Amino acid sequence: MARVIVTAVPGSGKTTILRMVREKAPDVVVTNLGDAMFEIARTRYNLSSRDEMRKVIPVEEYRVVQLEAARRIGAMDGKVLVDTHALIRSPFGYYPGLPPDLLDAIRPHAVVFLDFRPEDILERRSKDEDVSRRRGLEPLEEIEEHQRLSEVAAIAAASYAKCYYVKMSCRYPQSYPFQHAQELSSRLIEYLNLLESSLRVT
Repeated sequence: MARVIVTAVPGSGKTTILRMVREKAPDVVVTNLGDAMFEIARTRYNLSSRDEMRKVIPVEEYRVVQLEAARRIGAMDGKVLVDTHALIRSPFGYYPGLPPDLLDAIRPHAVVFLDFRPEDILERRSKDEDVSRRRGLEPLEEIEEHQRLSEVAAIAAASYAKCYYVKMSCRYPQSYPFQHAQELSSRLIEYLNLLESSLRVT
């Protein structure tokens, strides 16, 4: 059993990377914290989309749903990758995506931060109409700031959870389409297998 939290800033291609993990390693469970929250909130608050959660659910209730989703993930067996953000950008500032109570519930064995050139993130966002509509296209400097602060938040989360911190970087231009996704999905699978083997020994 190994639970690994995978984080990256929006538009990095994390969803594509984790989809490739599923395709290459069907034994790996990939779960998204936001999706798990929506499953709980959908019937409880009669919602039709994830976007409605922050708009409809009061802040304190939102945290209750978030924690319940984290507990469900923490109870999962096998090799589990948890898709979420270490830091969420909002009009009011940055909000922690991995507060202590969530980490206590998920009980991760590692936190992985995926790191990219801001130019590549901007290019991916420009092709994603949903990202462009909801967040707009930020300047490169702001994307890089979000990445650096997210990395700090991921390190802090691993420190609090007393688990491993791993940085996987793709700071080079792609030689072919989806090169970053192909390489990082393979690296995630290799790391997860290595981690699970070490946990079985201990």
